[in-house]
Amino acid sequence: MAAIAKSSSRKPSTFWINLLLIVICFLWLVPVFGLLVSSFRTREDISSSGWWTIFPHQAWKRTSEIALTRGLPLDQPVEVLPGQRYTDAQLREGVILPDGTQMQWSNRRQRVLAISERQWTANLNFYLTNYDNVLSGRNYRYTLPDGSSQEERGDNLIGAFINTLTVAIPATVIPILIAAFAAYAFAWMRFPLRKIMFAAIIALLVVPLQAAMIPMLRDFTSMQINGTYLAVWLAHTTFGLPLATYLLYNYISQLPRETLEAAFIDGASQWTIFTQLILPLSLPALASFAIFQFLWVWNDYLVALIFLGGGGADMKVMTQRLADMVGTRGQDWHLLTAGAFVTILVPLIVFFSLQRYFVRGLLAGSVKG
Repeated sequence: MAAIAKSSSRKPSTFWINLLLIVICFLWLVPVFGLLVSSFRTREDISSSGWWTIFPHQAWKRTSEIALTRGLPLDQPVEVLPGQRYTDAQLREGVILPDGTQMQWSNRRQRVLAISERQWTANLNFYLTNYDNVLSGRNYRYTLPDGSSQEERGDNLIGAFINTLTVAIPATVIPILIAAFAAYAFAWMRFPLRKIMFAAIIALLVVPLQAAMIPMLRDFTSMQINGTYLAVWLAHTTFGLPLATYLLYNYISQLPRETLEAAFIDGASQWTIFTQLILPLSLPALASFAIFQFLWVWNDYLVALIFLGGGGADMKVMTQRLADMVGTRGQDWHLLTAGAFVTILVPLIVFFSLQRYFVRGLLAGSVKG
């Protein structure tokens, strides 16, 4: 009876936890879905309606037009229909007629009114033009609301995409390899000052990233490597090593001692044990840190701006190019959303590809016995 009462008391708390997780997922997915939808819409659709209009809804649809006399003065109420007069302000806002239709200016300069009815509709006009304009560096032409056309050059995010991969992959692999060596040494090898050195590495976790940037920038400038990929690789490796070493140590130190002792008895060297046993068995922890490190490097703007900013426009990463787009295309939401979704696409693929290792790596070493 006591067990039944205990299990029943846990159900309400489990329900509220699941409900909270559902709400958090919903709040995260809604803007991402809106970002995705907006990236396929045209400039005109984004400026005239929200992304949620892709769902069925009632909207005014033009059914006919009324052409008034050109040059008709609008400082006095206008007789549109017999016995019906409306001011210019009313026609700008839209007038609901007795039959339920709406009358509104369609072309005020030409004195043309539009008659619209409320109908069920869904805005499902999707195009790949935004992605073509964002990814390529070709010139493209678009039509302005006044009917004129304007030509602009694409943003060429493909180059920034390649640059980001060039930064992110080595900046993820290098600290993982170094931290794996260090974690194995701290966990299974005995040498002088081992505990003090490990405590010093853990203490580096509390050092703010911003506090180390200026000294590193001076060193990289004196070595003439600032503005190169090597500088940003070293910076990300330095900032990621303490967490990587701590995370991998917790996992490697909990591996079965009997397995390692059997390998030692069979005559295996430290290198063989590390490559043939430690690395395969530590795959969950390695994948867990790889997710953290890759997402941090991919979404990083500050480190890239400081250590890669002097390398020229051809070396800019995605975050830098997006910041440039925000400055030059502040109102072009169709292009900004396309560029933003291109940026988050790779992190999503990496996370969902390795997410089965994620929880296992985070819980590494949390339970002993």
